[in-house]
Amino acid sequence: MAQKQFAVFDGDSHVVEPTELWTKYLDPEYRTLGKTALWREEGRHGSYLKVNGKVFRDTMNSNIPRHAIWRPGMTWEQVGELDPDTHHAASAGASNPEARIKDMDAMGVDQALLYPTWFAEGFHLVEDPDIAYALARAYNDWIADFCKRAPDRLFAASMVPLQNIDYAIEELRRTAKIPCFRGAFIRPMFLEGHYFTHPIYNPLWAELENLGITVAVHPAAGLWNPEWTSHGPFFEKVSTRVNLRAFTVAGGGGPAAGGGSDITFGFTASPPMGHPIAPIISHWLDNHMFVASTLIGFTVMERYPNMKMVVSHGKASWMEEVLEKMEASTRTIPLLHHYPVRTDTEEMWEEGKIMLGFDAEERLIQKQPEQFEEKIIWGSRYPHHDTTSAWDAIEKLMRANVAQSTIARMLGGNAAEQFGIKLSQKVGA
Repeated sequence: MAQKQFAVFDGDSHVVEPTELWTKYLDPEYRTLGKTALWREEGRHGSYLKVNGKVFRDTMNSNIPRHAIWRPGMTWEQVGELDPDTHHAASAGASNPEARIKDMDAMGVDQALLYPTWFAEGFHLVEDPDIAYALARAYNDWIADFCKRAPDRLFAASMVPLQNIDYAIEELRRTAKIPCFRGAFIRPMFLEGHYFTHPIYNPLWAELENLGITVAVHPAAGLWNPEWTSHGPFFEKVSTRVNLRAFTVAGGGGPAAGGGSDITFGFTASPPMGHPIAPIISHWLDNHMFVASTLIGFTVMERYPNMKMVVSHGKASWMEEVLEKMEASTRTIPLLHHYPVRTDTEEMWEEGKIMLGFDAEERLIQKQPEQFEEKIIWGSRYPHHDTTSAWDAIEKLMRANVAQSTIARMLGGNAAEQFGIKLSQKVGA
């Protein structure tokens, strides 16, 4: 096993919201409406996400909860070899803080920032602003109690009710006073038909900068979302669409031989893919669009230069190409814009207080660590099916001859700076 002489901060891990969030933490007057607006039903023989009273049923095998199947010690191959005909329980650490701490110890993780699961998928689709505000308060109160079990190790991104900007700012101010909240969750997607380039969000950016709250940007696959919400729904249309394959049927020798038609063309339906592809592709494209359009194109980085942000779960390697293309465009295409757009986007990115999430599988980071050293934060993605441990990350980076000081920064130092965390090493070798 790899060794570590530094603290590791997991900048991308998840909780799975339990039933008690609705039954205990949601204001009594909103419990019926809240369960209609957003609800996750976990059944033994089928599951679904309910949003605004509409049910979106899981199309995957309900025996293997991909969102919370990984446990310390499991390899990706072992996850792939799980018996699909046997029911597998979700990882206890997804919803139980004591189990979570044990898993973090085994993973070599000292501290972690927690993101939602079902709220990430469905919360921003809730149509009623008042119900959304109540749900946001319930989530934030629940996750705050979760973090209280280990206040020096567990931190959270707060849920922000963007359905009403006044509500959003009120909740930001409330949660800013609660120690565990070190970020405000933002999912890159279209909300009510408009994107984060809309001026309606200017007060949000201003308040985040004023409060010193880090913007915790994290995409979701969008498997249950309407098309055009984000990239994910379109990709799932591709994965589930029936594919037609042409085949040939020989005729009776053709007219010259006195037979029937030479060739008959027919089609047979090939089965759809057995797993979603949105989680493979959509995250980094959603992040790409958010950074290029909102932060750079809409000049949010320029107008709110002291706002901190972490853009997670989408790898970091794509950023170099984004900057290259943005710089070419801003220099050569006159932009009709309400705000002046800088043409030196690469320099602006280096100056800005924005960091990207990464995982140790990224070959470009292993080969060119100096290009990313100051701008990336490691995340495990626990307890998703593609989780990696801190030990995995350290070993891969060490094999790539990345300096120990650089590894310490990528796996802890940058996160501490960005989220305002005092690093504390709890796990040894």
